[in-house]
Amino acid sequence: MDKMILDGRIWIQTESGPFLGYGRVELLEKIGDLGSLRKAASEMKISYRQAWDFIDQMNKRCDKPLVEMGRGGKGGGGALLTEEGHRAIKLFRSVDSEFQKFVERMNKKINK
Repeated sequence: MDKMILDGRIWIQTESGPFLGYGRVELLEKIGDLGSLRKAASEMKISYRQAWDFIDQMNKRCDKPLVEMGRGGKGGGGALLTEEGHRAIKLFRSVDSEFQKFVERMNKKINK
């Protein structure tokens, strides 16, 4: 029999639906680095609308916004990753790290 491999991905949900996953965290990180939702979306090869929808959903599912959006216009509005946004990234990375350790332990266990 082939070696069995446990695999999976972490999603953090709220009662209203998806909150944080790998793609959303990457989007938050890119906004933090680039200061722009449009640039972050472009780097991720997703539409601005889809990126905006993700940010809007996350902001609505949190007590404090993860990203503050500037108003558009001639120079563009920009986007700012808030302290809450930084905390959300750290939370996700911490949970994912523990999950990866669990997966590694279980893979050793199922293949003894």
